[in-house]
Amino acid sequence: MTHDVAVHPLVSPWGRFGLYSFFIDAPEPAIVDTGIATSPAQGMAPALEALGRRIEDVRWILLTHGHIDHIGGTHALWERTGRRARVVIHEADAPMLRSRRAHVEEYDAGRGRYLPGPGGRARVAAAAGTVISGEMEPSLLVRGGETLSLGGGVTVSVHALPGHTPGSVAYVIDRQRSAFTGDAVQVHGAANGFPGYTDPAAYRAGLEHLRDEVRPRRLYLGHPYRRTDGTPYGVELDEAGAREALDQSLAAEDRVAAAARRCLEAGPTRTDSPYSPFARAAEDLGYTGDPALEPSPFFTTMHAYRTHARTA
Repeated sequence: MTHDVAVHPLVSPWGRFGLYSFFIDAPEPAIVDTGIATSPAQGMAPALEALGRRIEDVRWILLTHGHIDHIGGTHALWERTGRRARVVIHEADAPMLRSRRAHVEEYDAGRGRYLPGPGGRARVAAAAGTVISGEMEPSLLVRGGETLSLGGGVTVSVHALPGHTPGSVAYVIDRQRSAFTGDAVQVHGAANGFPGYTDPAAYRAGLEHLRDEVRPRRLYLGHPYRRTDGTPYGVELDEAGAREALDQSLAAEDRVAAAARRCLEAGPTRTDSPYSPFARAAEDLGYTGDPALEPSPFFTTMHAYRTHARTA
């Protein structure tokens, strides 16, 4: 009888948050997402040692998307495997693995338009310089639809979920329908209290794909995203929890989309509000969080709706 492959969350310290990676204990072991530069040494290695496993034996590094807190430890982890692990990322987010500069350019093109002064840009540049362990070329670029073999009959399918970023993907252990979604399932946001995505239509389509096609029995989230009442989910959800989180994510997108539409139809204007030019949307949603707190999901998402409205 074939048993499910074990999956172990690996928590690494980072400021006021913990960062989550996941160890797939397959014949060719894999780690999904890598935290920041210090995560392999401070989080992954001791956690794997406690499990009787070695970080040096990891053979796959599967990246769900290109944000700093998910790819920052990749080069350091790859080095600890003797450069033998294969590094996988979607082609659209690969520039963020190849270049620290790409993270600053992402800031400039999106939320940086609404955050006055050079401070935000400087913080992003500083973070890219310190928490990304190294620029590197991935071993394998994916687009969605690929199947990766982790040995012993264990296969992982790649599902493109553009929305949070253009190159966001889910990795699904096929036989057991365990899905690793990174930040492609935002529910009502994490500690910042707001969901963040760069393409609303693609984000919604990705959620529907997960709910209706993948139908995960286990869902592994990139962060402890929040329910309607603000309480956090864990990062490892069973089938019922996965369905709830996906339904809640779709409901949240409905609310944010409606507020953005009313704001844009009224004509967003510059005011003294920290939410300007989207103060009406923040008021409609009852959002009182810090819109400048990185990664500033409020401005990222509002800019996405504004861009979508203009192109439509």
